[in-house]
Amino acid sequence: MSDLILVVDDLEANRYVVSMWLQQAGYEVIVAATGREALDQVAQAGPDLVLLDISLPDMSGMSVCEQIKADPATAATPVVHLTATAVQVTDWAEGLARGADGYLIEPVEPEVLLATVNAMLRYARARRQAEQLAHMLAGLADTTLAVNLAGRVEDLLAAAAEGAGRIFGGPAAVFAGTRYATADPSAGEFAGDEVWSAPTGLTITVEQSGAWPMSLVTDQEQWVALSRPNAARPPVAVTVPVEAAPGEEHRHVLGQLAQAVSLAVEALRARDEERRIALTLQSALLPPELPVVPGLELCARYVPASREAEVGGDFYEVVELEDGLLVAIGDVMGHSVHAATVMGEIRHTLRAYALEGHTMSDVLRHVNRLLLRFHPKEVATVCLLSVDTMTGEVRAANAGHLPPLIVDASGRAEYHTLPGPLLGADLPRSGDVRLTIPPGGTLLLVTDGLVERRDMPLIDGLDRLQALAGQVSGTLDEVCDSILGELTGDEHEDDIALLVLRRAFPPASTRA
Repeated sequence: MSDLILVVDDLEANRYVVSMWLQQAGYEVIVAATGREALDQVAQAGPDLVLLDISLPDMSGMSVCEQIKADPATAATPVVHLTATAVQVTDWAEGLARGADGYLIEPVEPEVLLATVNAMLRYARARRQAEQLAHMLAGLADTTLAVNLAGRVEDLLAAAAEGAGRIFGGPAAVFAGTRYATADPSAGEFAGDEVWSAPTGLTITVEQSGAWPMSLVTDQEQWVALSRPNAARPPVAVTVPVEAAPGEEHRHVLGQLAQAVSLAVEALRARDEERRIALTLQSALLPPELPVVPGLELCARYVPASREAEVGGDFYEVVELEDGLLVAIGDVMGHSVHAATVMGEIRHTLRAYALEGHTMSDVLRHVNRLLLRFHPKEVATVCLLSVDTMTGEVRAANAGHLPPLIVDASGRAEYHTLPGPLLGADLPRSGDVRLTIPPGGTLLLVTDGLVERRDMPLIDGLDRLQALAGQVSGTLDEVCDSILGELTGDEHEDDIALLVLRRAFPPASTRA
């Protein structure tokens, strides 16, 4: 398409001559005889350049130029004054100072006029390309940030498709495996399975539109950028119409977008895979089932953190000993597969030392020594108890964990604070503390994921648990479900472990 030039002059003969020169050089021409007509033509037709006389019947050409340059929509349009009246150097300087891009004095040779027009249009095209590229690069940066902040592949693809639509100014689609998103809400079905044979790396090709879910003309070609950083995964594809990326710089931005999206998808997949591995590891390390103990009811819950959060090291343990029941709950600080692995080591070590007959405080001393020796950078909290299933007496030791909560049969709930530094600290430890679970009483052990929130102090969360524990009733399953339902929402940032023991009332003959 040829450039469109607006010729503004109050003399018809001048308009005719200049228009003929321009048309013979291959330009399209429109004309105006007044300043008002010129402004209307600029607003409606959007010419690529304006040749503007200064002496007009209704206003000065310099005023027309100022209004063109004052409007952001037309400010980049080149304006060249062409005049036979304002020929002084001061006129020339004033015209350029008031916004004109060039100044020609009539009579002017056709070659000079055409050379000036060519130079102005060449500069205008370069400026438009630079501004367009800057806009595209800004959109690329915004879209890259959005896709890297996404927590799910679906959200990532939606952000990428929306960003591609903004960058290239039209319909766009983004694919990852069998999932896709499009900036065009009337997209069709995806039928391009063969593209997943793309090689590793970045490939930009032209494809027919029939295979892609975009409501375009069926024979319209599209640029397809395929990025495949991992040979074991299907590539990510970003598609836009061919006319949306006509230049090499446009296709470079398209390729950069495809690579950014593919790396973000790969990172998200890797994070999800690590999380699945860690959750499997955690589940394998937790007790597969709780023992059946006469005189006691037992119930436990483990709730992993929200999907977006990393896996942690929360655990609980219940093991039958010769003289009672070993009960433990703990939390390895940090969120990673490594934290879950350390959790497994601590859990098995607790059981091993308890089976040797050590007191609860000595068990924690031995475990702490092991942690300092083999994992000196790790810290953990543990609350460890030995419960006499006949009498309800408890020998307890603590390593920086939340205190146990005992609720009697009347519903009175009381925390029992236990001293002791957390595991991983080379500090002295006190001996066992004796507690009692009364007949019909309930013992609750929790990790901080249940009671700690960013918007609420820990002490408030403990108070909420204490009040709730004294009110809930029913089976232990119902108690656990009620506590979790009241204290956690759909999204929580940390893992939760909850362990509840209820001591039965003794038979009536024994109580008598």
